[in-house]
Amino acid sequence: MAEPIDSVLVVFNPGSTGDADVLAEQLRDELGSARPELAVRLVPTEYAGHARVIAREAASAGGRPLIVSASGDGGYNEVVNGIMDVPGTDASAAVLAAGNANDHDRVTARRPLVEAILDGRPEPMDLLEMHRDDDPPHYAHSYIGFGLTPVVALQIEKGGKGSIREVITTVRAFWAFTPFEVEFSRGDRRRIDNLVFANIGEMAKVAELSATSRPDDGRFEVVLLEHRPKWKQLWVAARAAFSGLGRQPATSDFRFTACGPMPVQIDGEVDEVAGGTAIRVRCAAGALNVVR
Repeated sequence: MAEPIDSVLVVFNPGSTGDADVLAEQLRDELGSARPELAVRLVPTEYAGHARVIAREAASAGGRPLIVSASGDGGYNEVVNGIMDVPGTDASAAVLAAGNANDHDRVTARRPLVEAILDGRPEPMDLLEMHRDDDPPHYAHSYIGFGLTPVVALQIEKGGKGSIREVITTVRAFWAFTPFEVEFSRGDRRRIDNLVFANIGEMAKVAELSATSRPDDGRFEVVLLEHRPKWKQLWVAARAAFSGLGRQPATSDFRFTACGPMPVQIDGEVDEVAGGTAIRVRCAAGALNVVR
């Protein structure tokens, strides 16, 4: 168990549609009333990627700061990676849900964040660590998805968020989707609809990927769906939403090569992987101290 935090830094996007600024101010006021001696500072972001810079600077400054991301999964990912940029830091992380899906907070939170902060000590949590060829790693707190998952996410970003618009966009992206080809070992090529590495058991607000996933067990679940007819894809999606996919295989290390360019979703943010890229996903066990 890590030492107690000695300050709180709340990072928020003032232009957020999820009232991040209001929620950040409420957290500051509640902590100020309950523990006036605890320094609480609010820092707004000014551009995409700024939360990572803020978190990196705070994690480098010494002490035992708690860096809170008032955001959704994507904003929290920036904070997590900013902390991980500083080896040996005593900084810890927390998320104040202010986004669209808020998968990580919904699945991992044990109590209201104010209670968790006042209670004291951070605890270790696993991260997913993704390598592309020899590039530096990128970390994910919840999941990394290839195939249909990032395709739908990208179209939602283009088409707009909100329950009705998301449903329409998801249906359109689903019917237009074509599978991707990956190579798991020399000569073992497969066409996949979805390949998800999960540190938590749920994603996209409704889908249960695994009944046994835990973010602190030193492993992650692998949800591999090879290409199948559309009606079978719909059956799997419905099962995930209504009853869950059940127990999924778990590992601490997984490797494959992208045969062509393909999108990847890392916690809520979509990126592109070039064809021929060697991908390695490993579990960074207990790599991040968190308050939850």
